[in-house]
Amino acid sequence: MPDEHVSPPEDTQRDNILEMGSATVRGTKATIHCLTIVGQIEGHQLLPQNVKTTKYEHVLPQLAAIEESPDIHGLLILLNTVGGDIEAGLAIAELIRGLSTPAVSLVLGGGHSIGVPMAVAARVSMIAPSAAMTIHPVRLNGTVLGVPQTFAYLQKIQERIVRFVAQNSKVREEDYLALMHRNDELAGDMGSVINGAEAVDLGIIDRLGTLSEALTELHRMIEEK
Repeated sequence: MPDEHVSPPEDTQRDNILEMGSATVRGTKATIHCLTIVGQIEGHQLLPQNVKTTKYEHVLPQLAAIEESPDIHGLLILLNTVGGDIEAGLAIAELIRGLSTPAVSLVLGGGHSIGVPMAVAARVSMIAPSAAMTIHPVRLNGTVLGVPQTFAYLQKIQERIVRFVAQNSKVREEDYLALMHRNDELAGDMGSVINGAEAVDLGIIDRLGTLSEALTELHRMIEEK
């Protein structure tokens, strides 16, 4: 009989890491799937090849497979984002929120814009002390029609993001909106850059943490389940 705690073949692991930014590690106590969400979230439009992206069509089926697999006991999400497609990011966040599999997110480097909903969607969210989160209003690229309907559309998208973050963290909607609309911190833009400790104090992220602390919390959640 094969040992159920043996990790997948090295070639398979290498391909998963290179293609999908993911790895499944089978330990003596539990099997953990590690998912990295980095760079820009690529949605309905392709981004230039020289831009580091996370493709939502890669992440969505992974999350569905994790939820369905009896062999995966927990999910560790490593985040270092610089924004991207809002609807693609919200789709990923919704799937993370809907997991029954224990999930812990760890923000490393930065959690920019749409990275915030993905971070707070996990059952427990952590942020490295040296990491930062950038919060700003919703923006559109390219040709924009200067009509009232366009601004109403942007307002509704922003309301969806603010509501999601408030429902999945301890921050109040009005406080999160205030962070979005600050005009004294970002050059040529509105918004806020908050460090790890500030994100915890504001109630956006649950706690400061390192990789080992995130894994310890994940194993605790698995044992409870």
